[in-house]
Amino acid sequence: MTTETLDHLRSQISTLSESERAALARELIMSLDGPRDDSVEQAWNDEIVRRVSNVKSGKATLLSREEFRSKMRARLGQ
Repeated sequence: MTTETLDHLRSQISTLSESERAALARELIMSLDGPRDDSVEQAWNDEIVRRVSNVKSGKATLLSREEFRSKMRARLGQ
């Protein structure tokens, strides 16, 4: 693709609304990701359900924002 073609596309894209540009960006990014793997999607869905269940049942240990920040700073060596 030539620079002229890319410049023309950029010019056209700049006239789109914010939501149209967001939809286009999403489609472009998805086109780079390769084919969808339904087993991975299902595994993530299962993990989300498991984590929510643990929070609701009280099995999960929740941190305050300050506790979380402190732990992250320690991990990053700050």
